[in-house]
Amino acid sequence: MTPLYLDVHVPAAIAAALRRRGVDVLTTQEDGATELEDDDLLVRASSLGRVVFTQDIRFKALAEDWQRMARPFAGLVFGHQLHGSIGQYIRDLELIATATDRADWNGRVEQLPLR
Repeated sequence: MTPLYLDVHVPAAIAAALRRRGVDVLTTQEDGATELEDDDLLVRASSLGRVVFTQDIRFKALAEDWQRMARPFAGLVFGHQLHGSIGQYIRDLELIATATDRADWNGRVEQLPLR
């Protein structure tokens, strides 16, 4: 199973629905990390062994920069606020969390919705 870390831009309804489905989710709010910069947040999530889900395009760009530099991080999933529904993101994140292992995400950036 892949534990998830949801940043401040993700609606609380996504975290609540994922938990109802048995997914291990931690939000930046619960972690007391809402004021961290994106690079610090990526380090924080990685130290916790969690893949980040964000709806912030700049956060995605940062993770892609880290990929190019071969800088290690635990993985990032991006879902644009206008290109998918909350229901789609919940289904896709549940699939990611339950059908993949944490190690599958090292240094990886993926975009939702899955196709």
